[in-house]
Amino acid sequence: MGKHKKIRVAISCGDINGIGLEVALKTLSDSRVYEHCVPVIYASAKTVNFHMKTIGVEGFSFKECKTADEIDANKINVVNTWSDDAFVNFGQLTEDGGKYAFKSLQAAVEDIASNKMDVLITAPINKENIQSADFNFPGHTEYLANYANEDNPLMILAHDQLRVALVSGHMALKDVSSSLSADRIVTKAQVFARSLTQDFGINRPKIAILGLNPHNGDGGLMGEEEKEIIRPAIAQLTQEGILAFGPFPADGFFGSSQRSNFDGVLAMYHDQGLAPFKALSFDGGVNFTAGLPIVRTSPDHGTAFDIAGKGEADPTSFRNAIFLAMDIYNTRKSQRALESSALQTSSDKAL
Repeated sequence: MGKHKKIRVAISCGDINGIGLEVALKTLSDSRVYEHCVPVIYASAKTVNFHMKTIGVEGFSFKECKTADEIDANKINVVNTWSDDAFVNFGQLTEDGGKYAFKSLQAAVEDIASNKMDVLITAPINKENIQSADFNFPGHTEYLANYANEDNPLMILAHDQLRVALVSGHMALKDVSSSLSADRIVTKAQVFARSLTQDFGINRPKIAILGLNPHNGDGGLMGEEEKEIIRPAIAQLTQEGILAFGPFPADGFFGSSQRSNFDGVLAMYHDQGLAPFKALSFDGGVNFTAGLPIVRTSPDHGTAFDIAGKGEADPTSFRNAIFLAMDIYNTRKSQRALESSALQTSSDKAL
């Protein structure tokens, strides 16, 4: 592997009828990406070749592997996750699209769990056609949390200095209010604060917490959640020493200069956080799942069936997902080294 061990990057291919393989291949066509990592795509050589030919990606080859044990640290690798013919029908919602997306994800996750890979990048799936007896989840986040037996995963969208986390993720809007509690907000904020430190290297992070209702409920005229749930949660977090502030009315927060005063923003529900995030960072944003023992990132876009197979997809978000995963992996490694050094110092003093 050379003098410095490269980070092994497992890439699940997502829906084969979408843009997942396209943005992965476009990203990996730049050799600088794998100077510091070993990219491993979980799919089949035949499917990858088909996508390369269709979208016109040129300039590199890959090593075909039966298992992750055969990967070459100096090449792009494709682990043949299936041997049967996968019929690609760009832009279409098909059974094969979901079937092979899950095969790829499952194989990549198993190799991460057995320490054959270091980080996981997931290309977009279609949440409808992937449903099966083995995958009965709203999305990647919930599947990975269940696999790792973690109760409190946290979806964080990140781009440069903007980091947005969600109290409720893939949930119908009609269910959001009844699902909120002070305890849930506190738990999510705790995971967020811990992640900002261990994953992003921010000491004593400051977190802005958004309200739920328009204008923070206007003193109760449009809801009591701010008064009865969110403010008590912030008070508890403050008592615990977490730098949590708010609640801030969501409609004006992202357009104001005050967001630059915070290291993270905790939104109450999916679109409250993701709509402004994607408006500000659509081409470059990355989805990171905090609260897991592994590092998992993904591009912040979906399968984009409308442009699949046309060679038009922008790979920026996928490329950023790889770089962020490597940054977080290295930050966690550094944090562990610091903690180990602190423990050793403490032990030496005790002696």
